[in-house]
Amino acid sequence: MKFIDEAKVYIKSGDGGDGCLSFRREKYIEYGGPDGGNGGRGGHIYIQGVIGLNTLVDFRFQKHFRAKKGVHGAGRKRNGAAGKDIVLKLPIGTQIYEEDELVEDIIDTKKILLFSGGKGGLGNTNFKSSTNRAPRKITLGEKGYEADVLFKLKLIADTGLVGLPNAGKSSFMRKLTAAKTKVGEYPFTTIVPKLGVMRQGDREKIIADIPGLIEGAHIGTGLGFQFLRHIERCTSIIHILDISEKNVLDNYKTIRNELKSYNVELGNKAEIIVLNKSDLLESDVIKKIVKDLKKEVKNKVFVISTITNDGVEELKQIILDAGVNNEN
Repeated sequence: MKFIDEAKVYIKSGDGGDGCLSFRREKYIEYGGPDGGNGGRGGHIYIQGVIGLNTLVDFRFQKHFRAKKGVHGAGRKRNGAAGKDIVLKLPIGTQIYEEDELVEDIIDTKKILLFSGGKGGLGNTNFKSSTNRAPRKITLGEKGYEADVLFKLKLIADTGLVGLPNAGKSSFMRKLTAAKTKVGEYPFTTIVPKLGVMRQGDREKIIADIPGLIEGAHIGTGLGFQFLRHIERCTSIIHILDISEKNVLDNYKTIRNELKSYNVELGNKAEIIVLNKSDLLESDVIKKIVKDLKKEVKNKVFVISTITNDGVEELKQIILDAGVNNEN
């Protein structure tokens, strides 16, 4: 399924049906009283989060949604039926904007009323009084609400994986979760965010793998920019670095700068630093790299290899048991 994380659509709730002007007509009754029924309300527009849905692709081609109009009232005090409601199914994590203002934020599967249908009009029965026994007054149904709205998806996960392209995030993701992420020895293997669930017994963590970031991502360079918002909801970050690269510290600083430049709060999230591909270096070289890195960073540093599985199980337990914290 194609990943789409933004969609602009036109939505209109249903108009209310009109009230009816009618008088009772029966044999031997020349002047019957008013019996015009009320119009039905217009259809509502609801939104509802759906578990397992991670794209807005359904709104790529269908961009207009109009709820049905309420049925007009009729004689014999018959009220019109309400217009049929529309329920828009959206991924959990979708935010709804109208004219740049956040209207709703879908964080669970609860059905939410977005736009109410117009109220039905009143039939002339409602206007009968002691001084007006034959009212000819009715009201028309109210118009429904219409607007252009923007759906913007921000994936909901406990932890986000960040790093430069080809740092091994996708391989690590596969080790942690059941997510079927694409793996390859070339940059930008991951071109869309991936969600996976790491489970052990009754414990679980939702992990988000976003495309590799490069310098300038926060201003639109590379593929990562449009996906940075998908880690805004994460409570923690796992920063994957390729330990075999020459400038591990510089690579770390590059990603940290992109996170802070995009959103200061991203730079303040709890973080674990993971040095991947340890199978490519000797142990004494690894120790020196870790020692030099710890001089510059405050967060925990773990050394792993997704090829040999060294360190992976230990890291999984830490993520599941205590989550991520910033204490060495």
